[in-house]
Amino acid sequence: MTLQEVVNEARKLLQDTSVSLDLQRFSDADLVGFGNQVLKRMALMRPDLFAYIGTVACTAGEVVQSAPADSIRVFEVFRVQNGNALREINRETIDQTYPSWRTATAGAATAWMRHPRNQNKFFIYPQAPAAQTLVVEYAQSPSDYAIGDTIGLLSDAYFPAVVDGVVWLAESIDNEHVTSQRAQMFQQSFIQQLQANMESRLVTDSEKGGLDEKDVR
Repeated sequence: MTLQEVVNEARKLLQDTSVSLDLQRFSDADLVGFGNQVLKRMALMRPDLFAYIGTVACTAGEVVQSAPADSIRVFEVFRVQNGNALREINRETIDQTYPSWRTATAGAATAWMRHPRNQNKFFIYPQAPAAQTLVVEYAQSPSDYAIGDTIGLLSDAYFPAVVDGVVWLAESIDNEHVTSQRAQMFQQSFIQQLQANMESRLVTDSEKGGLDEKDVR
């Protein structure tokens, strides 16, 4: 999927397909700007759509580590690069059972914990030694794409949602030409497509296929 494809489809729905630039209500730059806004809105609403596996160079001597600058939130810390796997544990539990864990001797990480107030930071145990790198999955904030760029990470299946989002933003500001309720219609379509995928996971991603537990034999 490229923003050029999104712009072409959005123009059809906006009835803004004139080949004359003077007669177009929206320039390509306008629609590309809307497209980039839509991608960022999608990333906040559905960060799982932009899941990316990368590496984090640890800060030596610290238990609190930070995700890369392009991270929206951390999903999972898998392992030490070229080393052992990490398990996720509860920070309150280790605080109660091992109060001095933050000052334990540095070594290869064996466990990680989520930060309660910062989605882009996480705790590791024990504190990091020098030159430790972790393999982490996180939601990557979309770049600002040019019109011919391929949109990274996002599946082509979300092409209609991106188009609807662009049309929604365009119609929202086009007061002179807008048909009543069109902006709201495309906004609802955009949001419903993102929600529908989450609901389908109950059927596709679980053993019981979305059925009530008592109905599963």
